Amino acid sequence: MSRMIGTISRGVRAPIIRSGDNIVDIVTESVLEASKDAGFAFHDRDIVAMTEAIVARAQGNYATVDDIAADVKAKFGGETVGVIFPILSRNRFAICLRGIAKGVKKVVLMLSYPSDEVGNHLVSIDALDEKGVNPYSDVLDLTKYRELFGYEKHTFTGVDYVEYYEQLVRGCGADCEIVFANNPKAILNYTKNVLCCDIHTRARTKRILKAAGAEIVFGLDEILNAPVGGSGYNENYGLLGSNKATEDQVKLFPRNCQPVVDAIQKKLYEATGKTIEVMVYGDGAFKDPVGKIWELADPVVAPAYTKGLEGTPNELKLKYLADNDFADLSGDELKEAIKGKIQEKDGNLYGQMASEGTTPRRLTDLIGSLCDLTSGSGDKGTPIVFIQGYFDNYTTE
Repeated sequence: MSRMIGTISRGVRAPIIRSGDNIVDIVTESVLEASKDAGFAFHDRDIVAMTEAIVARAQGNYATVDDIAADVKAKFGGETVGVIFPILSRNRFAICLRGIAKGVKKVVLMLSYPSDEVGNHLVSIDALDEKGVNPYSDVLDLTKYRELFGYEKHTFTGVDYVEYYEQLVRGCGADCEIVFANNPKAILNYTKNVLCCDIHTRARTKRILKAAGAEIVFGLDEILNAPVGGSGYNENYGLLGSNKATEDQVKLFPRNCQPVVDAIQKKLYEATGKTIEVMVYGDGAFKDPVGKIWELADPVVAPAYTKGLEGTPNELKLKYLADNDFADLSGDELKEAIKGKIQEKDGNLYGQMASEGTTPRRLTDLIGSLCDLTSGSGDKGTPIVFIQGYFDNYTTE
């Protein structure tokens, strides 16, 4: 009988990781112990993935609010700074905002609306329609925003992020002015010094501002992109991908992860004789239909992965084959026809109708999303994910 189980994703428990721990040994040993506990065997092209958080923790990649403040002050001069397009997050951005505020005299906080970059809404699109507001052109000050929309709270967190961010800035001793706009050039009516806090659109935002006459322009990826007084840092992403660690400290996105995944793959091969793919993952890419959030708060889904995870899926759509190529077949005859089509498929199905409807994303983004959903973000205690059968298809026995 053919094998009835396809892809399996298992959360693997691990010790609490501390700075200086050997992450390669811990991940390898945790997966090997899990195989004994659950009774599964290893196969070529299994996948071991670990959260970016445990890699960064092992690296000791932390920085304080004062470290952020020192870097911001050094780069902007300590006067007025426009802080534009931040995401609405107590975990991701609030502590960064405190550091920014401690490094300047005044923050002009420009929030995108109706939502931030990753889907957290300040107000609904329906509310914009009702009030006759055009988010593509209208610039609102705080008074006008309150007049139109009042004190809206986030669907799940119950936080009014406008009020919350203003209080954070003022609590750090800086003045605060809040505006709402989606055109980055709007900030130049308030200040020529701008810190771009968007994640995936940051290069475009910086380019537009510089072309429009901004004098000092940096992104969050350029704050703590080098150590400040011995602090942690990330040379590629700076503060992007950071998380709150304590009330006065952030954990930065891990750096130099490629040697980690390569070393784990090597140790697993030595222990199992199988070539197992390994990756580090952060936020996945999937949308919540109620809260509207897309996740994607990390600068990339997978900062490092072994070479077997390169590329995109090369899959046929079984429904398409059943309804088109083999519409006159059924039962075992249909099953064998589809298996034959899979076995003879091209190495690259790009543009072919038989692949229409398959997910057009990179493997690392798809697998990272699966891992993020498997491990969760709370108290599951499974920062390692072990996946089997991901590269199987209908013909795999």
